This record gives sequence, structure tokens and C-alpha cells, in this order.
Amino acid sequence: MAHTMEAALEQVEKGGDVAEALAIGSVRGARGNSGMVLSQVLRGIADTTVDSRVDGQTFASALSLAVQLVERAIARPVEGTVISVLRAAAAAASASAEQPGKQFHDIVVETITAARTALSKTPSQLAVLREAGVVDAGGTGFVILLEALLAEIEGGAVREAEHEDEVEAELEVVFFFEGDLDALGEKIGEHGNSLVIARATENSGSVHIHTREAGPVIEMAFGSGVVSNLRLEVLPEAADEPVAEVSSRRIFAVAPAGPVAALFETVGAKIVRPGEQVTVSQPQDIYLPNGFEGDAGEARVVPTESLVAGLAAISVYEPDNPDTDSMVSVMRDAARSMRVDKPAHEDAESILVKSREMLAAGGEQVTVLTSLKLDDDYLSEALEVEVVAIHVEGIKTEIGVE
Repeated sequence: MAHTMEAALEQVEKGGDVAEALAIGSVRGARGNSGMVLSQVLRGIADTTVDSRVDGQTFASALSLAVQLVERAIARPVEGTVISVLRAAAAAASASAEQPGKQFHDIVVETITAARTALSKTPSQLAVLREAGVVDAGGTGFVILLEALLAEIEGGAVREAEHEDEVEAELEVVFFFEGDLDALGEKIGEHGNSLVIARATENSGSVHIHTREAGPVIEMAFGSGVVSNLRLEVLPEAADEPVAEVSSRRIFAVAPAGPVAALFETVGAKIVRPGEQVTVSQPQDIYLPNGFEGDAGEARVVPTESLVAGLAAISVYEPDNPDTDSMVSVMRDAARSMRVDKPAHEDAESILVKSREMLAAGGEQVTVLTSLKLDDDYLSEALEVEVVAIHVEGIKTEIGVE
């Protein structure tokens, strides 16, 4: 969805009618199922507006038309995806717009409420989401866009008191960033918690943050550098009962010496060499084997069968969460959700071939850990999904699909 919106904005910068430019740019640059659905939403807006002006009735008509366009474009729509969220939003917008006296603001608020409800139901509609314990990422992105519209209508203000009973969900926002990481961390750090920046190089790396202000965080990221591989997930609400003090828990990660070990060290992991025994671990510690032989000692093991799976697991780790059982469960889910394989040969064409084979079983994001210097944009265009290629000298290529 991020790539699709970037393509839409590039078209707007060329001039002309804004709504039409957004539609043309998004359709041409759509990537993945969620990006395609987004392009049809923008197409619906363009086809129902005059001079790019939008009111409550236009908004409702645009969403209804978007549903028709999506159902026409997708041969077999799958429930439990962004399509389900779009349908619920369109139905709520139409019902609200039909009520006398309803203002644009009220229609959008009721639409967002319906979209959030539909999003929360996606795990019960799609087995893969239920098994991973997450809601649909595309649906989450669509809800964020609706919330951005509401923020624009309200002038960027926080939700008014009359809506205080609607608690904003906390989101986990993860993306790969190229630019000044230190400056970005200072900007977004005040808008959330559990901020982790895992550097691939001095000026690029994966960014992870928990926030109830996902819209502003994403805007700051796009305004500060190049963003790719954007992922959003709704986090479960914290329990009301008080929790214990944060323990002195440590994470041990098995990795060969060099840049890949440095990636784990940037998020606080203690590096264990392949085959080495951990003799100082405690029951509250966590151990990531990452596909190597070793001895975890007394630490809890998260069964990561590759370095890519290990990076996926550690990307969701929360140092300030004292519940080790919960952390182990979340990290295991993250590792399981990453399907990993290796190309037949260490070259770009073999990586593309293997990635296509893996994507045949589904997936919208690809992570490549490789010693080759690859172009993310080229791979993304060739595979028609978001791709992050992390350059690490001296390792065999690993491909992760999620």
C-alpha cells in the first residue's frame, strides 16, 4: 500500500486534477492485493468527485463504487482481507449519508467505527490470520487512511470529547528506512513506545514502534527519507492489573561474526557463536538458534531456523515487557509467519526464481538477506510485492516471505 500511495503522489506532483492524478498514479503503481484495492478506492473517489471536492455524500458514493470496482477486478475475493473492511466501511458510509442532517465529519466517524469492527473480525474469517494471531495488514492500512481523512477534517486535532469512549487501538508499526535514522528516532520517539531501530548500515535499517498515533509516525517517516516494507498490526490491549518490574532478561542470538551479528547487537542481543554453549543463561532469558547448533543453557528457546526468521522474531521483541511467556509466544509467531528458503545459486536471477516459487503459496512481503548488492525497487517491480534486500558480506542468501 505504501508503494501504491507513493506512485499516486508522484502523479499528483505532475499537476492536473488531484483526484484523477491519485487514481491514475495508484492504478499504474499498484503492488499486491492491498495496493490494488487502494487504487480502486482512489479510482472511486476520482469518478464521483467534481473538481476534487469531497463531501459526505461523495465520500459514501466513492466507497460504494470502490466496492464494485474491486469485485469486478478480483476474480475470487477473499473474506477476512482489506476487501471485507472496505465493504463494511462502504455500507456504514451509505447508511449514515442517507440520514437527514448528517455532516461529513459524522459520516466519516461512523465509517471508521464500522471499519475497525470489520478489521477486528478478520482473524475469524481467515485461518492464516487466526493462526498468526493478527488482523489483516491491508485492512489496517485502509483504517489508517480513513483516520488520516478524519484528522484532516478536524484540522489535525485529537478526537473530540464526544468520541472519547472510542479507544484508539495501539498499533505496531514496522518499516525499512533509508535516511538519517538518529533524526527519525528523535521525531517519532515521542509518539509511541518500544522504539527499536535495527541498523543494516549507518543510514538504513528496520524501525519498530508501538503507537496510538500511527498516521503522524508514518507521515514523519515518509517526510524524512525512503520508506519500504511498511507493516502495521493491531496490538492486544494491555491487561488492567499491574505488572511486575521489568526483569534483567537477556536475549542470546546465534550468529557468525560480522555484519549479521551486528544487526542482532543493535537491538540488544548478546551474540553466541555457532556451536558455543551458553553457560550464564537464566530461565527468564531468551535464546534464538537461527538455524545453527548450540546449547541454550537455561534460556527459553524461540525455534528460529534461519537468520531471517531470527530477525523477524527479534523485530517484535519488547525490552520493557516483563512477561517472558508472552514475549516468547509473540516471537515464535513472528518466526513461524516467515517462510524461509534459499536460492539454487548465489545470483540475482536465482533469487528471483526462488522468490516467485515461494510467493506462489501467497505473501505480500519478501526479505532477502544476502552478500549480493541488490536493488530493492527492481526486485519489487519484478515480484510485484514489497521487497527489502539487506546486504551482509560473507553469508549465503536467505529469502523470507510473509
